Amino acid sequence: MTELLYTTNAYVQTFDAVITAVTDDGGIILDKTAFYPGGGGQPNDEGTLTAGDQTWTVTKVKKVGGDVVHFVEGVLPGVGTAVTGQLDWERRYQLMRTHTAMHILCGVVWRDYGASVTGGNMDPLQGRMDFEFETMQQELVVEIETAVNAEVDAARETRVQILPRDEAFQIPDLIRTKINLLPEGISEVRTVELVGLDLQADGGTHVANTKEVGRMRITDYKSKGKINKRIYVELEG
Repeated sequence: MTELLYTTNAYVQTFDAVITAVTDDGGIILDKTAFYPGGGGQPNDEGTLTAGDQTWTVTKVKKVGGDVVHFVEGVLPGVGTAVTGQLDWERRYQLMRTHTAMHILCGVVWRDYGASVTGGNMDPLQGRMDFEFETMQQELVVEIETAVNAEVDAARETRVQILPRDEAFQIPDLIRTKINLLPEGISEVRTVELVGLDLQADGGTHVANTKEVGRMRITDYKSKGKINKRIYVELEG
């Protein structure tokens, strides 16, 4: 199984690893990685792998079972090759800020309005999240934008823990999505807490403090069904 460096330290930008396998579809499996393979609405990381004077561009990353598969351009290096991984850090850090922004939005909407999340997605510095609202008007959107930026200014610490499944599911409201997406076979659950605001099961990467998110702006909102309303958010660059 690949050691997932990003689960305990999202700020790892470069790392040394060894190729443990090469897949039939042109992917590389490493003994450890800081590349996030995508999931929970957060896209996979991009970057490079280098061995000696050769560098491969990582174009896609995905998780297969307990391994992370890195897809690269060019002729693949062999099993046993030592490589250095380098994330496209500007892009990754923007995604970390965006993912934490989505948790701020989710935390505020849950705390103030009791609305569950029904879906979401993100790109660097922008994202959208769907909530179980029957109605949504401009006045409500302004209230939410004011509240989320107050939470950015509150400089709340982000705390990550990996808990036994049974212990994790004793936490009230751990799953904020309308459907529990955690497979039954998972024995440990990673939780992400914005201390004093939000606590959820989550596998993605986040900034260490809400102040790093920067100002959030709600750019649009739409009805996606009778009790499903979509909020679009952008962050300052």
